[in-house]
Amino acid sequence: MALPPAAPPAVDEAVLDDLRARLAAFRAVPLPAGHGWSRGVDPGYLTELVTWWRDEYDWRAAERTVRELPWAVAGVGDSAVRAVLRTGSTPGLPVLFLHGWPDSVLRFTRVLAGSADLTAVVPALPGYPFAAPTRPVGMSAADTAHLLAAAMTEWGFPRFVVSAGDVGCDVAEVLAAEYPERVAALHLTDVSQHHFLRDGLADDATDEERAYLARGQDWQRREGGYSHEQSTRPQTLAVGLGDSPAGLAAWIVDKLRSWSDCGGDVESVFPREDLLTWVTAYWVSGAIGTSFTPYVDQVVRPDRFPPPAVFTVFPRDLVNAPRAFAERMFDVRAWTEHEHGGHFAAWECPQDYLAGVRAAVALAGGSTNV
Repeated sequence: MALPPAAPPAVDEAVLDDLRARLAAFRAVPLPAGHGWSRGVDPGYLTELVTWWRDEYDWRAAERTVRELPWAVAGVGDSAVRAVLRTGSTPGLPVLFLHGWPDSVLRFTRVLAGSADLTAVVPALPGYPFAAPTRPVGMSAADTAHLLAAAMTEWGFPRFVVSAGDVGCDVAEVLAAEYPERVAALHLTDVSQHHFLRDGLADDATDEERAYLARGQDWQRREGGYSHEQSTRPQTLAVGLGDSPAGLAAWIVDKLRSWSDCGGDVESVFPREDLLTWVTAYWVSGAIGTSFTPYVDQVVRPDRFPPPAVFTVFPRDLVNAPRAFAERMFDVRAWTEHEHGGHFAAWECPQDYLAGVRAAVALAGGSTNV
């Protein structure tokens, strides 16, 4: 199989012309007035955003920045892995950064800017924006983990540290369980909710763990509809989101606002240019439907993950587990709870996020003083 180009290809101009035409034809849907963001995306804000997207936003500028990153590609069977691969100025184990949904490698651009000493590998997960072609086009967390393990071997990295959040945590768990001799340490921002959704709590659960379960169940009732839809009817949902840029923006921006520590003002965390770059990346790649695959194709989760783990917890993340719950599955060596930050902590609080990464790197080198 011939490998695809290392850098993501430039988007054809016809795709951008079509996007502008669809934005120009945006039809605002009649909705009850006066509810703001309480029932999802605010209709007035969405209309303003769609107009700005059509008239002001410059994808080409964002695309140039993305394509100038130090990309690499590895071929694995009928599939390929594309990643930002930046060699650090200081010798040491590489860090494999794993993004989640609804984002991409863009989650880590601010972390990369502040960590020139670290060797960083930031793959575009299969089925997500900027990803290389794979068969199938979307992959479960387990299949993604095996593909990444092979790619890391091809790039000359037999051992590495893994830093992850969201869907990336699911991939990290498979790597830790299936390749414990290769994963030198873990840096995670959350414990996957799938653990309590699948298994509930142990008989000897503490009061703190029971409160966590109650918070998680409440969050699922109030906020979890997106996940249920993406995991049960992904093909139906993908039609609307893949055919309407306004629908796609509503779906993604609602999550960027709700899940970040923005105080209700999404553009205080995601400036409008960046906000629309995150959304446009999904549109021009057509990746929204394939990005649902890890929600549908769940992995079998073991009871323990051997590598030593560092957790950095941010207060506005979705449902934060207590340390006692994490310790049932992970060899937790450090646990830091920050005062600010949300689900996209690598973007929102890159220095705090990097502190956790560096603690895991130190731990992988044998130091326990973290």
